Amino acid sequence: MNSTVFSENMKRFRSAKKYTQEEVAEKLCVTAQTVSRWEYGTTLPDVLLLPEIAELYGVLVDDLFKKQSVAYENYAQRLSALYEISKDPEDFLRCRLEYQRLMRSGELSTYDKWNYGWLHKAMMYACEEEALKWFDAVLADETDKNSLPYRRAAEMKQSMLFHLGKGKEDLEERRRKMDEADGQLDMREWKLLIDAYAFSKQYEKALSLCREAMEKFPDSWELYCSAGQICREMQKYEEAIACYEKAGELGTFFCDEKYAIAMCYRKLEKFKEAYRIYLEIADIHRKNGYDVEAEQALGYAREIEGKI
Repeated sequence: MNSTVFSENMKRFRSAKKYTQEEVAEKLCVTAQTVSRWEYGTTLPDVLLLPEIAELYGVLVDDLFKKQSVAYENYAQRLSALYEISKDPEDFLRCRLEYQRLMRSGELSTYDKWNYGWLHKAMMYACEEEALKWFDAVLADETDKNSLPYRRAAEMKQSMLFHLGKGKEDLEERRRKMDEADGQLDMREWKLLIDAYAFSKQYEKALSLCREAMEKFPDSWELYCSAGQICREMQKYEEAIACYEKAGELGTFFCDEKYAIAMCYRKLEKFKEAYRIYLEIADIHRKNGYDVEAEQALGYAREIEGKI
């Protein structure tokens, strides 16, 4: 332990925070004489006390032994600076937890509010990049395009591209592929083109293509779910329910159509019907051993119990 650098930092950090030795001693549950000895380098604190000292001065433990370390306004701001450099999700979580502690104690400054927003914005961008990287990793393996992971990766990547404002390129590319193939593409490519039009809010065009695709692939429950989603966006809830019910007859994945039907009923303020659907979902999940998912469905049911 470098006692000279440490003692100099003790004096400098305390001065920056405008604390007296007595105030530091009280916060750390030691005597003022102990703080004085640390600052003069005659003694060093117990190693177990270092995290408390660092947090008090708004620094990391390592900063206590570094020359030219800066005392931040609070520990959360120091953790934020650490995340900006490391881009490590664990550092993000540490910083977030510290800010939440400040919120509970009512100690959040205007700067902290801005910084807390920045923290989440930075993490959001990092998560978007990570998600796209791994979706691309799935899509790079074209040995089984019909597998659920491949299909979900393609759909989720497309959804993200539109969310990020890059959907126009996706739509143009899918339209070009359809034109070159003269419509002779598999169901997955049809669905992605349909969804691209839907994400672009060209609902009539998307629905028209969806009906055309249904004639080519009459046993595709996913196309019926897409049609249901488009009708929902157009606020044609009864038509949407009919599409979802057809999807259910063909066989969906993990009660997809039932959740969507319940949402349509909620939009129509038919809460009794929505409540019944949620109970059906919970029963199906429970029978299949998905207790957590069953409880989630029951939670949705409880949300609307008072409206029945």
